[in-house]
Amino acid sequence: MSWVQEFKQFAMRGNVMDMAIGIVIGAAFGKIVSSLVADIMMPPIGKLMGNVDFSSLFIVLGAGTYPSLAAAKAAGAATLNYGLFINTVIDFIIVAFAIFLLVKGVNTMHRKEETKVAPPMPPTPSAEEKLLAEIRDLLKHKAV
Repeated sequence: MSWVQEFKQFAMRGNVMDMAIGIVIGAAFGKIVSSLVADIMMPPIGKLMGNVDFSSLFIVLGAGTYPSLAAAKAAGAATLNYGLFINTVIDFIIVAFAIFLLVKGVNTMHRKEETKVAPPMPPTPSAEEKLLAEIRDLLKHKAV
């Protein structure tokens, strides 16, 4: 078998395809969460904290002052972008919580499947019980 055929066989296995689909969906979910944090959650939080825009919070490492992060980057200044870091941490917490809920749900479903008990099997008769049943049946037929 050539390596091309081996790779094709490997790539078409269910687990690899499931993983690839999960990665693509995860990347899209990450973008949604980033937008949720940057565009929906942080503006009201910033408003409550006195009109703070977290994405523009930074410290210049070195000499100079700049009115915005974009101006500092355009000037080539080294900056410590702690506002963007706060946004990223909140992104991570939301994604981690969503994954936690997903795993918890899957584990709950697996536990429910495990707790479903099959109906009890009728007890198998012992050799003596089988012999007594045969004798009983023979006696019934002779009595008729």
